[in-house]
Amino acid sequence: MKIAVFSAQKYDQESFRQWADPSLEFSFFDVPLNQHNAGLTKGYQAVCVFVNDDLSKSVLEELKAMGVGMIALRCAGFNNVDLAAAKELGLRVARVPAYSPEAVAEHTVAMILCLNRKLHKAYNRVRDDNFALDGLLGFNLHGKTAGLIGTGRIGVATAKILLGFGMQLLCYDIKIDDELVKAGVRYLPLDDLWAQSDIISLHCPLTPQTQHLINDHSLAQMKDGVMLINTSRGGLIDTKAVIKALKSRKIGYLGLDVYEQEADLFFQDLSGQLIDDEVFKRLLTFPNVLITGHQAFFTQEALQQICQVTSENLLAFKTNKLSGNEL
Repeated sequence: MKIAVFSAQKYDQESFRQWADPSLEFSFFDVPLNQHNAGLTKGYQAVCVFVNDDLSKSVLEELKAMGVGMIALRCAGFNNVDLAAAKELGLRVARVPAYSPEAVAEHTVAMILCLNRKLHKAYNRVRDDNFALDGLLGFNLHGKTAGLIGTGRIGVATAKILLGFGMQLLCYDIKIDDELVKAGVRYLPLDDLWAQSDIISLHCPLTPQTQHLINDHSLAQMKDGVMLINTSRGGLIDTKAVIKALKSRKIGYLGLDVYEQEADLFFQDLSGQLIDDEVFKRLLTFPNVLITGHQAFFTQEALQQICQVTSENLLAFKTNKLSGNEL
């Protein structure tokens, strides 16, 4: 079976060659899939796509016309796929529901520690032979309160790490995790979580209900100087509202591994180009903002699991079976 892999970076190609089933034939395209290049899929039975590929109805219709029968997502999120259109067209869609949740959880905590102890600033100072501590004051995580929005596998992995720091944990999810409750975590309504948390970390999927979950109203309910971390999906945050909150000092620390308009930026080397996204450039001007380019998932273990589960999903389609990861 021939599979067209879009948004394929060098590490994707190396990973699939190392860990995917050898009976599958992959062709790699370094561009994201969209309406303008969907014709490249002619002669392929499946496409393999990532978080910023366009799987809107018009693209899906073109894929169907080219003979594609399956969409293999090499990620957990599927907000970029028109599932209703896929079902109508008879296109199977499968994802990787979990790939090393510890990878994202550990990156989340790394961002918390970096922002709190200002490690990025300290690193640059020492390289300039500046050993002064002024401006590097942090706070103990022990005894502070963290609020986690979403307690799926990544949220649970994050909670376990933060409990190890001796933090108080508040959570919100439509489903309560009994093991976390036994460990001392409390589930609260969002309004109470906003008001009581020193650190708020987002671990929920992007849906119509969670779009711009962080907005003017929710930010107004948070503590002054709150730390906000997002390693989930950029659309959970109203970026312009967050910029206002940074200017007013409502947000004291902001860590982002995702950005609402990241499709035009992330996973590319744009160092020699002019970036005309004024909102993103404004974020970069704040000294208390830390941004990474959607790398929280990026560990050897996660890449291996992504390739292996994606391979299993494709083989199930090839043999007219179900892998259990279909949407």
